[in-house]
Amino acid sequence: MWEAQVDKQPLKFHLAGINNQNFIMSDEATGSWWQQVSGAAIQGPLKGKQLPAVFVDEVSFAVWKREHPQGRVLRPDAKYQARYESAEWESGIQRMPVVTPKDPQAVWPPRTLIIGLTINGQSKAYRQADLVKQLLTLDELGGVPLFQVVGEDGQSVRVFERRVAGRTLEFFVRPASQPMQLTDAETGSIWDFSGKAISGPLAGQQLKPVPLLKDYWFDWQLYHPKTTIFTLGARAAP
Repeated sequence: MWEAQVDKQPLKFHLAGINNQNFIMSDEATGSWWQQVSGAAIQGPLKGKQLPAVFVDEVSFAVWKREHPQGRVLRPDAKYQARYESAEWESGIQRMPVVTPKDPQAVWPPRTLIIGLTINGQSKAYRQADLVKQLLTLDELGGVPLFQVVGEDGQSVRVFERRVAGRTLEFFVRPASQPMQLTDAETGSIWDFSGKAISGPLAGQQLKPVPLLKDYWFDWQLYHPKTTIFTLGARAAP
C-alpha cells in the first residue's frame, strides 16, 4: 500500500495494465506509469519517483476484530455487485501464466506463498507453510534481530524487531495460550499477538513491527533477484 502523493503533490491513479499479475497504475496529472509491487514510477515524467509506503497489517478478520472491537468495516455496495470479482477469482488467477521462467532446479514452485522482508537493503523470503509449522521463527536480517509469528488462526503473520531498549530478546509461544501469547526468555514478560507486553517487567512496552509482503515466490524473486531464502530447521541468528 502506498500514499497517493509524491513530493507532497496528491495524485489520482487509474489502472493502466497488468504486468506479470501486478497492476500498472497511471496518474492523471502526468500520465506516468507506476508499479503496484514497488510503488515506483517506471515510465513517464515522474520516472524514478517513489510513492511513500503505508504500513499494512494483513490479518484475519477474527484477529482484527479482537484487537479493534470498535473498528468499522467497509462493506460491499449492492449497487456495484456486478462489478466485483467472483468468488472463483483466486482459482482463476492460479491458472494464469507468469512471465518468470520455470526453473526445474528452483527450491520452491512458482506459486508458493511466501512472506518477503527487505531491511537495510537486504531481502529474504520465508515460505509461509514453514512459518506456520514453527509458529514463531527467530532470525536476523540487515543487522536487525527479528521474529515472525503466526496467529492461532494459522494465517495471520506478523514480524517484529526483538530488540527492546537496546537489548535483544528471545521469544517463545506460551503453550496452550488462547488467544496466543508470547514470553521472552530474558525477563519472563508476557506479550500479546500485537507485540505489546501485557505483564511482567516490560509491561507496556511495544515491539516495533516490520513491514512484510505476502506474495507468490515467482513475483518476489522477479523484483528481488538477490533475495536469500529461509531454510526450515536452519540455526537462528543469535
